[in-house]
Amino acid sequence: MSEATANKGSGAVDSSRRTWLITSCAMGGVGAAAVAVPFVSTFQPSERAKAAGAAVEVDVSGIAPGEKVVVEWRGKPVWIMRRTPEQLATLDAIEADLADPNSERTAVPTPEYAKNRHRSIKPEFLVTVGICTHLGCSPADKLTPGPQPSLPDNWKGGFLCACHGSTFDVAGRVFKNKPAPDNLEVPPHHFVSDTMLLVGEEKTA
Repeated sequence: MSEATANKGSGAVDSSRRTWLITSCAMGGVGAAAVAVPFVSTFQPSERAKAAGAAVEVDVSGIAPGEKVVVEWRGKPVWIMRRTPEQLATLDAIEADLADPNSERTAVPTPEYAKNRHRSIKPEFLVTVGICTHLGCSPADKLTPGPQPSLPDNWKGGFLCACHGSTFDVAGRVFKNKPAPDNLEVPPHHFVSDTMLLVGEEKTA
């Protein structure tokens, strides 16, 4: 076999191999995308969020009492939860167990309009960054009251960071003697209307 013929054969094999690799990678990408969908679908970023640092508009009219949605702002998951009257009623009862019930600590500053028991502009709507202030893990929903693993017997409902056991109430306030040093961050936000929330911008005068 001549060198030219050998090179030609090798080229055919290489070409065939490239085609197989491209097809395999494409199929792998589809598989990865399919796996990612359940996670990505929990986020609801607006078109404006595609720009770095842009504020995110959220229509809260479809959030049922007791339900939480997640949007992405500056690469962070922001929780928007519509709390029930029963959940709001627990906030006073547990304050003695909290490390910073009035959001006075400054390492993770709280906007003035959220320095209240419910840590929000409208009592029913919690708006907070879903990242633990200890090591940056994402706490899980533990909204059902009562005894359960890793939680106290008098648990009223809230969030648990399973990485190191930090617990937060339904206002994002951290309990005493936990690894997390601060309450969950409240991002700048305001209501443009009764049903439209803007995350990432303070209300201008």
